[in-house]
Amino acid sequence: MFPIASLAFVGGMVTGSFVGVVAHRLPRGDSIVGPRSVCDSCGARIAAYDNVPILSWLILRGRCRNCHARIPIRYPLIELAVGAAFAATAIVLRDDPAQLALGLVFVAMLAAVTLTDLERRVIPNVILLAGSVAAIILVAATDPSSFPERAIAAAGAGGFLLVFAVAYPRGMGMGDVKLAAVMGLYLGSAVAPALLVAVLVGTVVGVGVMLSRGSGAGKLAVPFGPFLALGGVVALLAGDQLIDAYLNAFVR
Repeated sequence: MFPIASLAFVGGMVTGSFVGVVAHRLPRGDSIVGPRSVCDSCGARIAAYDNVPILSWLILRGRCRNCHARIPIRYPLIELAVGAAFAATAIVLRDDPAQLALGLVFVAMLAAVTLTDLERRVIPNVILLAGSVAAIILVAATDPSSFPERAIAAAGAGGFLLVFAVAYPRGMGMGDVKLAAVMGLYLGSAVAPALLVAVLVGTVVGVGVMLSRGSGAGKLAVPFGPFLALGGVVALLAGDQLIDAYLNAFVR
């Protein structure tokens, strides 16, 4: 268990570094394949040895080697978060290589949309499209019989959030609706607990913002994408167990 978790953690940190580049460049219309990353303050190109996930940030003490401007802490944090999520996914799904591959791609996509939604209040269609294509290819190659369930889950999850988006457009965007639908492709029936977690956590945070900001809370837009991503990770790691617990408690 430890070797696969360790490899997944390292792979997740590298993926997290790439996700940070994707989230920074895509909303700005920049290419994600080149040129090499540069310092936002002085424009100096970042050398490969200064771009090692987490380690380079620690060695440089969070500052650019050239101009000594601060490097945002979000970069090592997303690398650490994706590394931890990859490790957890590898541990939970280690006995099913097909589901493991699907889960790792899912986590990477969720990390990317979380960053773009937090920083730019947008969930890029290109990320959702790439995630959808990846899901369809992986499922077609490994578990084609699950397509009907996944298609129904995608339609149901997207339709569920569409109702909220129409009723409360300031609190829910079409990007959230499309993200929920893509989550259905990856999670199948487990998308239900994912949405439940997202709504519950989002409601708690929203109430907390209202209580702390008072009358000014109405002007503060809280992106819902990160809550959906959190629900997606929870459902990926424990969705079946949550469904079984619900059925045992309220149905059987």
